[in-house]
Amino acid sequence: MKEAEAAERAGSVVTCQAIIKNTIGIGVEEEDRKRTWVADAEECKKRGSIETARAIYAHALTVFLTKKSIWLKAAQLEKSHGTRKKWLAGDVPAARAILQEAYAAIPNSEEIWLAAFKLEFENHEPERARMLLAKARERGGTERVWMKSAIVERELGNTEEERRLVDEGLKRFPSFFKLWLMLGQLEERLGHLEKAKEVYESGLKHCPSCIPLWLSLANLEEKMNGLSKARAVLTMARKKNPQNPELWLAAVRAESRHGNKKEADILMAKALQECPNSGILWAASIEMVPRPQRKSKSMDALKKCDHDPHVISAVAKLFWHDRKVDKARTWLNRAVTLAPDVGDFWALYYKFELQHGTEENQKDVLKRCIAAEPRHGEKWQAISKAVENAHQQTEAILKKVVVALGKEENAAERH
Repeated sequence: MKEAEAAERAGSVVTCQAIIKNTIGIGVEEEDRKRTWVADAEECKKRGSIETARAIYAHALTVFLTKKSIWLKAAQLEKSHGTRKKWLAGDVPAARAILQEAYAAIPNSEEIWLAAFKLEFENHEPERARMLLAKARERGGTERVWMKSAIVERELGNTEEERRLVDEGLKRFPSFFKLWLMLGQLEERLGHLEKAKEVYESGLKHCPSCIPLWLSLANLEEKMNGLSKARAVLTMARKKNPQNPELWLAAVRAESRHGNKKEADILMAKALQECPNSGILWAASIEMVPRPQRKSKSMDALKKCDHDPHVISAVAKLFWHDRKVDKARTWLNRAVTLAPDVGDFWALYYKFELQHGTEENQKDVLKRCIAAEPRHGEKWQAISKAVENAHQQTEAILKKVVVALGKEENAAERH
């Protein structure tokens, strides 16, 4: 393999391919081949030996024609490292060709259909994306196919088609909560609040333990009928889902929004009794106490959950406030290391470096965030899932979240 990589570096691609083809099977037990070859290819990819990795996958696919995991990895390689044109990182046609071969070899793999759909959708080919999803639906398709189909129509602004697909999906998969959420959000977007409420309530009949549905219903009640209605929904939600930190946090926040500080404090104390190891609750309780008490509150939090990224990021904010720059940086770095998938921590870290770091630091955090491809986080998802931000790259979303954090801080200062 080293020889093959050396040949690739010297520009002798055909030699590299020949070496791999003739030696990759040597000394590998038959039952270990798939695992070993994929691991070898991924190692080569990490070292930047893309041709060698490509040759390993090409050979592996002649042996394992119907293994979807190898097809997906090979397509991923092309998508990220295809022949680089100046303006295009990766090679969409090459990835497309691999996926077309893949679904010829394994016609019923939904994973491959969805990977092909994603490739087209992310590269602004909505018609191709639509066609792939229509075919996947014809083949039966699971709930994911119906959800993605509705999302495409939502982005293209085809409200009626979006509704039809969600309704049809719900007939087939009534316990798939994401479709209920999508339908409720669709009605809310159109200003049909009563209808949205009915949707969330129907959804909860099918999925009583779905927290996002409870939270959506509570928010909607607060919008339509004020705090006491929202309070009733959240109380009911906690009855049916005890020891759920998110439901407690929503109740605390609802009281805070309406200026009921005492109520919020009482609820927070109850919440921490019921969920003593919840990082999100401890982090919120640190922010709720007056500034002089925050230090001791954060000591309590660290005793209960010292490896929780929410608590760690709340402590980082205290150091940042006290201008303890190095300590703040260390703690922010711990938060993103523990939870690289949570975009909120990256946004906080990046905002911190914009204030206190060098350009090097800023570039470094940005690069690491892009590599981590965060998908979660309350503020992150609020922005990344907004229709107008569809297809935005990680960097663009990160910068929008930083702006949102700034606005939030200004509002808090005014209070």
